[in-house]
Amino acid sequence: MANNIKNQNEDKVFRKVVINWYPGHMAKTKRQIIEDLKLIDIVIEILDARIPISSRNPDIQEITKNKKKIIVLNKCDLANEIENQKWLSYFEQQGIPTVLANANSGEGISNIMKKVETIMQDQQLKMDQKGRIGRKTRIMILGIPNVGKSSLINRISKKASANVGNKPGVTKQKQWIHINEKVELLDTPGVLWPKFESQEVALHLSFTGTIKEDILDRVEVAYELTKFLLTNYCDNLCNRYKLDKNYVERILAKEDQPENQNVYEIMLEIGRKRGCIISGGNIDEEKVARIILDEFKNGVLGLITIEKR
Repeated sequence: MANNIKNQNEDKVFRKVVINWYPGHMAKTKRQIIEDLKLIDIVIEILDARIPISSRNPDIQEITKNKKKIIVLNKCDLANEIENQKWLSYFEQQGIPTVLANANSGEGISNIMKKVETIMQDQQLKMDQKGRIGRKTRIMILGIPNVGKSSLINRISKKASANVGNKPGVTKQKQWIHINEKVELLDTPGVLWPKFESQEVALHLSFTGTIKEDILDRVEVAYELTKFLLTNYCDNLCNRYKLDKNYVERILAKEDQPENQNVYEIMLEIGRKRGCIISGGNIDEEKVARIILDEFKNGVLGLITIEKR
């Protein structure tokens, strides 16, 4: 098996992951958001707690800069708890009310609505004084694909108003959702931006499943994630895949081959541990990559924050 790993490893060269894309419907969605903002009192911007910066669309930041806003750090249950608190403080210090949430379990949902009430108190009083009693607060939910918008809306509305799926692009068009006599929500499709600021942002979005897998080299993305985990969460990786830490350190310390081959060798060892063996005793690297990426996205590897404060 060691020889098979060596042979499979020798010619593997990883390139930078290049992602060139901007679906036309996203440009249309952005135009619609700009138009609909005229009707909106508060914007709830949903970010992925594991990648708060990479999951924040700079276009959305710009077009909503004059609106009252709440940030929701969703999927906080998958992120490191200490880092969650650091990010919470980071956004609060910028004057943006922020809530940690897990839309799947309902954690943090009541806090979101309390912040909506607090923010709207003064405006509601002014409207009441003008005789506009009973006017509903209109909230727009914004976020990138697969960040949990639909799950959050279903929790707030306490019904399955929005379609939910663990893949990007489930919400196809905007929809108004009645919450109660005081609040209604506008759900919108997830929207990305035409050009990622850096290779790092593209990778972070790939790790968390924001970018559809059919436009990626899954093995290269899994390699980059494995490299990050070996540096920052080595114990999580070793515990999950029953890797001997001395073995991992020894492989990473090899100087007779490039670093990328060292990391790739550990990926193949994970494949061997998981039985991803094909003809000739080689490792099915696509299967290994899928295992690593899926288990990260689903929180099986532990509480992991990619972007730290």
